[in-house]
Amino acid sequence: MSALREARERAAELRRQIEHHNYRYHVLDDPEVSDAEYDRLMHELSALEARFPEIVTPESPTQRVGAAPLAEFGEVRHRLPMLSLENAFSEEDVRGFDRRVRERLSGVEVVEYAAEPKLDGLAVNLLYEHGRLVAGATRGDGTTGEDVTHNLRAIRAIPLHLRGEKHPRALEARGEVFMPMEGFERFNALAESRGEKTFVNPRNAAAGSLRQLDPKLTAERPLDIFFYGVGDVEGGSIPSRQSEILAILRKWGLKTSPEARVVRGVEGCLGYYEEIGRRRAQLPYQIDGVVYKVDDVTAQQRLGFVSRAPRWALAHKFPAEEEMTVVRGIEFQVGRTGALTPVARLEPVFVGGVTVSNATLHNMDEVARKDVRVGDTVIIRRAGDVIPEIVKVVKERRPARTAPVRLPEKCPECGSAVERVADQAIARCTGGLFCPAQRKESLRHFASRRAMDIEGLGTRLIDQMVTTELVRTPADLYTLTLEQLAGLERMGEKSAANLLDALERSKNTTLPRFLYALGIRDVGEATARTLAAHCSDLDPLLEASAEDIERVPDIGPVIAASVQRFFEQHHNRKVIQELRRRGIRWPEVEPVAATRHSPFAGKTWVLTGTLAGLTREEAQERIRALGGTVSGSVSKKTDYVIAGADAGSKLRKAHDLGVKVMDEREFVELLAKAGST
Repeated sequence: MSALREARERAAELRRQIEHHNYRYHVLDDPEVSDAEYDRLMHELSALEARFPEIVTPESPTQRVGAAPLAEFGEVRHRLPMLSLENAFSEEDVRGFDRRVRERLSGVEVVEYAAEPKLDGLAVNLLYEHGRLVAGATRGDGTTGEDVTHNLRAIRAIPLHLRGEKHPRALEARGEVFMPMEGFERFNALAESRGEKTFVNPRNAAAGSLRQLDPKLTAERPLDIFFYGVGDVEGGSIPSRQSEILAILRKWGLKTSPEARVVRGVEGCLGYYEEIGRRRAQLPYQIDGVVYKVDDVTAQQRLGFVSRAPRWALAHKFPAEEEMTVVRGIEFQVGRTGALTPVARLEPVFVGGVTVSNATLHNMDEVARKDVRVGDTVIIRRAGDVIPEIVKVVKERRPARTAPVRLPEKCPECGSAVERVADQAIARCTGGLFCPAQRKESLRHFASRRAMDIEGLGTRLIDQMVTTELVRTPADLYTLTLEQLAGLERMGEKSAANLLDALERSKNTTLPRFLYALGIRDVGEATARTLAAHCSDLDPLLEASAEDIERVPDIGPVIAASVQRFFEQHHNRKVIQELRRRGIRWPEVEPVAATRHSPFAGKTWVLTGTLAGLTREEAQERIRALGGTVSGSVSKKTDYVIAGADAGSKLRKAHDLGVKVMDEREFVELLAKAGST
């Protein structure tokens, strides 16, 4: 066999493998090889094509960024127009849409809708001919868009050749290009470090990246895509339901939203909207609503269009998450570790479904970077339950004679000196527990649900207790009497008795919870669990040196020094001693080595739905105590899914991936077998 023929056959095999791995990684989110192995395949193919240029094909993965920079974008006319969607902003709007659909489909009582999140990105139209990507364009005015073919080819989630067989001779695939949140933050951080322009939000980043005249610049940016439908189809057929169209697009290698599903009737639509809205802040990409489409394509055709929008689809928008307002003042709040956090007091504005009057500025480095000043007009963002933040200052509206914000020399709460260590972003009050703000925040943290879980001990009550000096340390909580509590504002005898009961219940805790509750700097829940599992009880940790602590897996020198510093302080030891004397107790933690033969050891577990006999946190703690790992998402690496009542998408994904599923009864029996109950 000639060298050229061997090279051609090997290149074809490498392209097949690379396309397969692209599909596993980008579409199925289930890679089969490491990044290093993928890079090795690409390197071998590049070297082969460099040696034999005649074997290069347009759809080779090496040709994703093979075009020279453009002078300007050309125009592309879509074969079938890309229509806009009618928007809904209320439940009444959605009910009206459903009513009109049913009336026009006369005789249909309940309509099935294909629902999916509405990505906040840039709509594109890709043309495949005989399975090969030949053109791609932005939506433009719906009829004509900008030719961004070379840039779309640079996005690895877009296949240059469709998978499988029986593709239409020509297919317009519609999708939304977006930049995932993680990639957006990474890209902005890199741009800032280089002194380059940063983007205000992921949508602007995606749009700007796709409109680069040099496709190599587009390739450097972390863009992704979800396909949501088709336009013109020639020389072939597509399924008769929208949900099935998504399924076949995915089969052909075109990535679709994992959140897409079919819902029944208007109640199903509203339920889907509420569910996605609750999880919005946890999604790895930015969305601004959900989309409903009549699932039956024949019914879509009967419903037709009005103006430039289909009668069979609706975009149900979330409340705006970015708005413009004015900074009225900048104050400094003191946290439980003494950290001073600058907070902007804003002209109240309605954003993300609530009225916002405050926004965090994080630290003085952030204030300086954004150059926020009193009197500035600013853009604020609120995502889910996240504290609102200032995204950008509109400097064109800055009034005259504004002054940069300066760090106060004295703590605004206690007057102690403020200290800022060189090369650290955070400034701290040096007052320690003398500072009432630090005492208040320490007590709030101690009582929080993931710490000692003292139900009923809220912010207002803690403020009263500290202000009246009824409580100075967490140990003082366990000396409170019914008379003392009942004498506080808005506290009757019944509420006081309930709080005393909650304090009594909190005495039975776990070592990880207790360590976390102490509020040791740099020790979060995961670190507290690691320390507890390694030391098995508190006393060895009290006597450990920083070097001893650093020997604990996953504990570095910074955390080790924080832990050792905390436990060497006389007043901290005294508080711990008082807490133990007043009844705080926990079962001895089984050392990690002792859990090696546990049925949970080394396994990855996912919880979904509601458990009747124990809380989600309790179940997670028991799994970890027995050597297991708890994950928040289902993948091929998941060993077991525990399904409670009303289990949702995680259960469906477990079935799709063939992951073992157990109900609560089986889980409790396994705990008993492992000696955890």
